[in-house]
Amino acid sequence: MQSILLLISFATQSGCCSSVRRQLRSATYRQQSTRTSHRTPLRYAQLFAALIARTAKDVDVLIDSLPSEESTAALQAASLRQLEEENHDAAARLEEVVYRGDLLLEKIQSALADIAQSQLRTRSGGPNQTTPPES
Repeated sequence: MQSILLLISFATQSGCCSSVRRQLRSATYRQQSTRTSHRTPLRYAQLFAALIARTAKDVDVLIDSLPSEESTAALQAASLRQLEEENHDAAARLEEVVYRGDLLLEKIQSALADIAQSQLRTRSGGPNQTTPPES
């Protein structure tokens, strides 16, 4: 029991991950609450070893995901230049789309103005109102 408490105090005081601390605390709580003889310190030592191994594996995965030494400043600069070119191309396409949108907007506004003028003339009986030919 003293060795388990020592491991827990080490885990809580060191930079050990929180999942290890939680599992160790719950294991200790189970041992204290049940007071059975089948929960030996050897089992807790095995649990702690398994948790350390899992944490080490997680650390290895994180280390492998870091940028490699091959990612030099030259490669980063080349990647940045490529992104800038793509950004410039996208900006040019955006300008073209906005220009075409402005042309369409002008056409729509002109058509709406023509429709409004036509409706005003129709309501007021203006000169452009068509009359049926007399026979």
